[in-house]
Amino acid sequence: MNQSITIGLAALLVGGAGGFIIGNSGGSPEDADSGNSAMQAPAKLRPKSDRADDRVSDRSARAGARSMEEIMREPGQTARLQALIDMYAGMDADQLAEEAGKLDGLPMSDRILASVLLFSRWAEIDPQGALAYSKDMGMGGMFARPTILRSWASVDPVNAAKYFTENPSEFAGMGRGRGPGGDDGAELIAREWAKLDPDAALAWANGLDERSRGDAVVSVISELAASDPSRAAALAATLGEGDQARAYGEIAEQWARTDFAAAEAWIQTLSGDAKQRALSEAIGVLANSDPQAAASRIASLEAGDSRDRAIRDVASEWSRTDPAGAASWVASQETEDPGDAIRRVMGNWVSQDQAGALAFIESQPAGEVRDSATQSYLWMNRDGDPAESLALAETISDERDRSRAVGMTAARWMREDEAAARAYVESSTLLDDQMKERILSNDGDGGDRRFGGRGGR
Repeated sequence: MNQSITIGLAALLVGGAGGFIIGNSGGSPEDADSGNSAMQAPAKLRPKSDRADDRVSDRSARAGARSMEEIMREPGQTARLQALIDMYAGMDADQLAEEAGKLDGLPMSDRILASVLLFSRWAEIDPQGALAYSKDMGMGGMFARPTILRSWASVDPVNAAKYFTENPSEFAGMGRGRGPGGDDGAELIAREWAKLDPDAALAWANGLDERSRGDAVVSVISELAASDPSRAAALAATLGEGDQARAYGEIAEQWARTDFAAAEAWIQTLSGDAKQRALSEAIGVLANSDPQAAASRIASLEAGDSRDRAIRDVASEWSRTDPAGAASWVASQETEDPGDAIRRVMGNWVSQDQAGALAFIESQPAGEVRDSATQSYLWMNRDGDPAESLALAETISDERDRSRAVGMTAARWMREDEAAARAYVESSTLLDDQMKERILSNDGDGGDRRFGGRGGR
């Protein structure tokens, strides 16, 4: 299959949220002279009967002769993935619709894997058919549409954009923090279009309404920054303050991946919040390869969200190889939110050296670092002695966090030794009556999930 495959693990058919993308291997869309001319004279959609690949490889033919159930029983996740790609590559739109009807019969994890591949392929050869099918999927259709739209835009952004602007209600709810799918539809199209023709993508993005324009333009600039950061920076300089800061952050991240020194030099020409955000993003990238070098640049950041974010990114990467060093560094930083960073560290540390993680907690004075580290330790240490874990939970200084951690640990104990846990809960002075009732109900709904809190994030 030679078109892009968008793997948006947004739990397409099972109601999960969020997602991430695996792979983009290019495509062969029809070119557009510009964003405006493209919208005035959109490329004509090919008839459905002509959209299937003219020739199917031997491997695709072999895969097509097998059922989805057979493929899912094949050893090796990579082999299953390739077999599904091959099978769907050899199908026309009607066959894909028939296969989509079989998805509900698969276990959840298999259903997600198959559905994202199926709808990605379907969108490349018959996007409107795939969208029409998604309308009858209920809630699942809300999670399918971002994958369909992105895959369509990856091969035919002109018509994807035209359909999107003419049918906005079909994509309502898409967007970061506003519903399934992650990015807003305009962002998805703009990003994919920019990979093929950044000038046309930018022209289209600039013609959108005020609500969508900024996000779409920033997406184009972000994509352009991967190949031409200087040009991207020049375009970002023309944006309003809020969009400009976001665009500069995207440019800094992309530029730092290929040439950190050049990105850092450019960042020094900026000022204000834009500079802080860009530097934070660049430091986050540097942390992937050299967390200690990244840590040395934290002092260049002013107190605030950008600095806290950079500390979190550095701590997370550093703790993969040296959690003790990362934890000590975080504890020495002046930050408004040390808890997020130390939680990242403890997540790695407990799995590597449980005793060392506990010793760090015990060495810390009362405060947010200790509280956050303790919550993460308790969340990760599922096999620890419940009585010892409860004693540790009781040392958390924040009343709400302490009650949550105690409740989580006691609920877990209820499943291991109900009599001992019940005696503890009934005599506890740290739990209110409502919390005691929730724990003692032991209704089998997962117990500690009800008390997850920040430590489990």
